[in-house]
Amino acid sequence: MTYRRTTLAQEMAQQLLQPSFLDTSLRSGLFLSGQRRVGKTTFLATDLIPALEERGAIVIYVDLWSQPQANPADLVHDAIRRSLSELQIPGSGILQKLRRVSSIEAGAAGFKFGFKLADVGKEGGVSLAHAFKELIDQAQTNVVLIVDEVQHALGGAEGDNMLHALKATRDAINTRPATPGYFLFIGTGSHRARVQELSVKGNQAFNGAVTHEFPVLGRDFIEYILHQVQTQLGAKTPSIAVTEEAFKRMGSRPEELMKALNVLRTLPQGADADEHLPTIAQSLGAAAADVELQKIEALGPLAEAVFSRICSIGGSVKGGFTADALKEYSVKTGREVTTQEVQSVIGLMTSANLLMRVSHGHYGVTDSFVEKAWMARLQADQLWRSDTPPDQKATA
Repeated sequence: MTYRRTTLAQEMAQQLLQPSFLDTSLRSGLFLSGQRRVGKTTFLATDLIPALEERGAIVIYVDLWSQPQANPADLVHDAIRRSLSELQIPGSGILQKLRRVSSIEAGAAGFKFGFKLADVGKEGGVSLAHAFKELIDQAQTNVVLIVDEVQHALGGAEGDNMLHALKATRDAINTRPATPGYFLFIGTGSHRARVQELSVKGNQAFNGAVTHEFPVLGRDFIEYILHQVQTQLGAKTPSIAVTEEAFKRMGSRPEELMKALNVLRTLPQGADADEHLPTIAQSLGAAAADVELQKIEALGPLAEAVFSRICSIGGSVKGGFTADALKEYSVKTGREVTTQEVQSVIGLMTSANLLMRVSHGHYGVTDSFVEKAWMARLQADQLWRSDTPPDQKATA
């Protein structure tokens, strides 16, 4: 069961592909930030990409979250090469979509490119700007590149170079007089600060691009869901207002709402759904965070100490490996800690998608929801330690 956001997708497609004067700034790049599991990827796949394709755009999509240990530049270049390769095949799906919505016959037998696809994006090979120019000139339409969890491109030379190459592509194509199509870049991400950094820091390729909060699901979604479950829940169906508030408390995450409604279904007949749903929502919200927090705890005391420091100092460039940091880790773990051990545990947390590399020696928390939950736990622990008598702490 997928809730379609057709109107929102059509509005965004219109703004991107046929912008009014005030919307032309979107051609500089669009960055959307929102917490994980609020429906960003679902919206892209089921609503926005089809809406863009219906208007004749060629859409290339890549998810950097799918392989967090892979080089983000490699993932983007591979996605571009796959799409270009498919466009060379007569009767391919991407060509059929293009022909259905476009009157142009070029490429009916497959596009012909004057370069080797294997060389696209490689050092000494064909540039992204050149490759996309040829594509747009043959297709006579707009090309939209969507990079999901784009913040993973931060932190390494390869990712930075790739983003600057995409910016160069945008400039080379979008400034051409009478260009037959535009190159549009959309980046989405689950870490608000990291995503915004891509468009507001002067050293970033897309400095000056447009940044928006991803529009989370709202009251219309709540009404839709309650209508779907009313037959099963009957008198245990909660009111729209209470459900909407509970949904927000759970981070506007559809999966958590469905869990909460399933819990309501198990309550005895006569139970007041509006009375129980807020408590259920609070418990599920905490449980969702606990799943991620348990990953940190499972890695041991050193991982907890490092994660806590990164949360508290915001990933200071050298803050995780200084002598003061090592001393802090040693105190918290009760033993001497080496730089190599810190690097090892950071590698494990990066592999688990708990941390992301921002630059050399600079790490940040991947999911702001987890970061807030961890900090809340630390604050609660500090309050407990300050309020609890020493004899009780020893026996707790």
